[in-house]
Amino acid sequence: MIRETFEKNQGIFRMIPVFVPRTFSRPGKRLRLHPDDYFALGTARGAIKERWFSSVVAACNGELTAADEGMSYVSYGSDPDQRFLFKDAVEELGAQLIGEELYSKYGTWPMYSKFFDYVDPLFHHLHPDNQAAAKVGRLGKPEAYYFPLQYNNYGGSFPHTYFGFDPDTTKEDVKKRLEMFESGDNRITEISRAHRIELGTGWYTPAGVVHAPGSYLTYEPQWNSDVNAVFENVTSGEINSRASLVENCPDCEKDNVDSVMSMLEWEKNVDPHYRKHYFRPPIIDVENEQYTEKWITYATPFFSAKELIINPGQTAKITDKAAYGCIIMQGHGRFGSYNAEAACMLRYGQLSSDEYFVSEAAARNGVVITNQSEFEPIVMLKHFGPNNPDAPFPGHLRT
Repeated sequence: MIRETFEKNQGIFRMIPVFVPRTFSRPGKRLRLHPDDYFALGTARGAIKERWFSSVVAACNGELTAADEGMSYVSYGSDPDQRFLFKDAVEELGAQLIGEELYSKYGTWPMYSKFFDYVDPLFHHLHPDNQAAAKVGRLGKPEAYYFPLQYNNYGGSFPHTYFGFDPDTTKEDVKKRLEMFESGDNRITEISRAHRIELGTGWYTPAGVVHAPGSYLTYEPQWNSDVNAVFENVTSGEINSRASLVENCPDCEKDNVDSVMSMLEWEKNVDPHYRKHYFRPPIIDVENEQYTEKWITYATPFFSAKELIINPGQTAKITDKAAYGCIIMQGHGRFGSYNAEAACMLRYGQLSSDEYFVSEAAARNGVVITNQSEFEPIVMLKHFGPNNPDAPFPGHLRT
């Protein structure tokens, strides 16, 4: 079935929506999910606050987590049960799907993307790098952000994001805040820096940098990992347990604050020119009568992303040099052999026509996209692995 679906649709898969609950914070309710379905998995699992794209990894959501939670499925029919795991497709097709370079180096599709959607800012936290994550048998997690207009009809309670620490902060300042994790509000964002979010722009956040994402819905390309260490113990009145600080430390180091401190990429956290180095305004790649394409994630060796706009009534053949996943946020028409349309409101478990994965060969040959609207553009986001040579420098560098 994997091969039949792949060949029938010229190397393009239609994906099934994957919604992920989280027990912390409150949902922003901008995922275009039916209002009755935010607790579709029960209140014990928390509200649904994320939608994952092109994922071969499972979410780390505690003991109640399903084995395939967060993992993408490919649809091969009109019934939700007519599906197979994207991970199985990668294993079956290998280089035919993701290209020889990625398959030989990683043996799998090495990244995924998501929408995360919180009405309040997230806790101040970091994702460990590969060296730190390897202590608990996991991968590090660099990530990037983009703030799409189409999904942000309101800004939530605090549309600002904290990155790192004030340049005058010392390691001892941070350590003191962590040592009071269970004795009172450590107010760690007092020694951080907040940036007001600009819609239509983004940021790159290296592993080891503390950050507290703001309350806009965010498109987030990232490495194949779901690990973090929470540095803030009280966020918008919600208490975070000390376990969330040390959950990705080896058992023998969980009582040692220095182990958590070692996860920090210190110079990046106190970089006085953090915005200059990590802010990502869009870079226009192509602009003509038919379409506009912009780089929105770049200058990172792990992944890249584009925003593609097909103008009303236009048809364009779009070529890329690497495999990619994509999500259509606005408009309707044809995407390769598929009828495609942005979702307006989805029930949990419902099929959709807004998410796809394009094999490397199909991307190189070009995907024909037709906008069938007289007035409205088709707008989509496309996420690539680390091997797109066209990504602006130094995004083409390998690690």
